[in-house]
Amino acid sequence: AAGEAQCLSYTGCNFLRQRLVLATLSGRPLKIRKIRAKEEDPGLRDFEASFIRLIDKVTNGSRIEINQTGTTLYYQPGLLYGGSLEHDCSPSRGIGYYLESLLCLAPFMKHSLKIVLRGVTNDQVDPSVDVLKATALPLLKKFGIDGESLDIKINRRGMPPKGGGEILFACPVRKVLQPVQFTDPGKIKRIRGTAYSVRVSPQMANRMVESARGILNKFLPDIYIYTDHMKGVNSGKSPGFGMCLTAETINGTILSAELASNPQGQGAAVLPEELGQNCAKLLLEEVYRGGCVDSTNQSLALLLMTLGQRDVSKVLLGPLSPYTIEFLRHLRSFFQIMFKIETKTPEEEHMGGEKVLMTCVGIGFCNLSKTIR
Repeated sequence: AAGEAQCLSYTGCNFLRQRLVLATLSGRPLKIRKIRAKEEDPGLRDFEASFIRLIDKVTNGSRIEINQTGTTLYYQPGLLYGGSLEHDCSPSRGIGYYLESLLCLAPFMKHSLKIVLRGVTNDQVDPSVDVLKATALPLLKKFGIDGESLDIKINRRGMPPKGGGEILFACPVRKVLQPVQFTDPGKIKRIRGTAYSVRVSPQMANRMVESARGILNKFLPDIYIYTDHMKGVNSGKSPGFGMCLTAETINGTILSAELASNPQGQGAAVLPEELGQNCAKLLLEEVYRGGCVDSTNQSLALLLMTLGQRDVSKVLLGPLSPYTIEFLRHLRSFFQIMFKIETKTPEEEHMGGEKVLMTCVGIGFCNLSKTIR
């Protein structure tokens, strides 16, 4: 079928991951032209090349052609294969950049995926591994992707610019996904979090925790923030500290926020007290936005709804991020699927910002490469 499907063509370097992931799942070939063609240093960056190599590792029989300047990419997807793999991510982006896309692909492999990713675990650009572990894994469970083997384990932390972190991601395969009705976020019952520090004084973590609790204690008593100080080889190659917080509601919705210190040698030094306060404020901002899925995982939730059985799925989201809006356009091009989008004003919902109710009928995607045992 892949040979007959018409090739989709795009221009520009934006949303490269979305396009490659959706092309792989839909089996449609893809051509991207004019990737940074006008810049002094044209073509794909090292982190994008590393991402393409990762896609090549998890699939079998993909054809990838890149011209000499790296400004044109042709991709004909193969079958998602999976298995036990290793990948060295580029230190210019976080592991989260790669992991977000693997979370979309992992349930549809032939063999369950076990992959070791090395690089930067926490930075200021991409969602950190801690946040994906706390928010994306419970989201996958809602769609019926669960079991012993669904796990993200942080073996070593790595901060930018040099990285040196290592994580293990394991995910079982599923033949079909369950449709979800996920429209009531519920009230917040507890806040959990991690304050981590590597190659700096372990006291930094405690200082962040105290200042974050100073703000959050005004709202609810059940707050526990773990301190995580890694030593020796497990602390990577660069110093740094940071914090990620998650708020959990009575209905199992998890909202998250995070902050990391400036990389060594870049920008002003950040005080741990300020970082803790700002992270707590970001969490409150995320709670205000609300919805049943936080802003980092909106596109993952919409993709899993699209690929569900031919049944209605509903999810209530906070305001859509620009990335999610573009993702909806890509879903329409690759899978011909449209969502029904209803806005809910704060008066109807009695709290927080404007909400969006997304409804769709799944395309009945079936994982044909899964081996039948």
